[in-house]
Amino acid sequence: MIEELINKIKENPAVWEKFGDQFIEREIAPKTILLHEGETAHQVHFIRKGCLRMWFNKDGKDITLQFFFEGQGVASIESFMNGRPSLFTIESIEPTTIWSLSKENFEQLPHFVPDLKEGFQKIIFQRLENYAQLFLSRIKDTPRERYEDLLTNHPEIIKRVPQHYIASYLGITPISLSRIRNRK
Repeated sequence: MIEELINKIKENPAVWEKFGDQFIEREIAPKTILLHEGETAHQVHFIRKGCLRMWFNKDGKDITLQFFFEGQGVASIESFMNGRPSLFTIESIEPTTIWSLSKENFEQLPHFVPDLKEGFQKIIFQRLENYAQLFLSRIKDTPRERYEDLLTNHPEIIKRVPQHYIASYLGITPISLSRIRNRK
């Protein structure tokens, strides 16, 4: 996604001159928090390399909602779009390179590059689909079925994310995840 976005902006030299230096590239270490639960999101991040996770605190327990990898955009959408405190924390899992863009510049971009509006809408609809799938999976699937779905449809998570975050994402304990993995 980030490369497509940059290429669209570069197609118009005047737009690239206005926005090119607004994408702030940063290299961040693992366990770097980009947004704390309760803060208002003022930036959207695009992952060039690495992995981020979105999570929240439930009675002292860390609950992972989603993982993000190369080419994906990340923000607490609800906070970013509405200016409300974020319900989530966004944190790096591994060394990560991101490009960050302020809300002001993000909102101006589609006025200069109208094709971007459709791309941003696709990202938002994909997030909604991910949330719906996670919600339904928690209701109808067993922990084993959720893990097998992850193996089949998201092997990058199994390969790159620590087991305790995977367990949190699946809604089970690390011990339960270990048992499921050992039964295979």
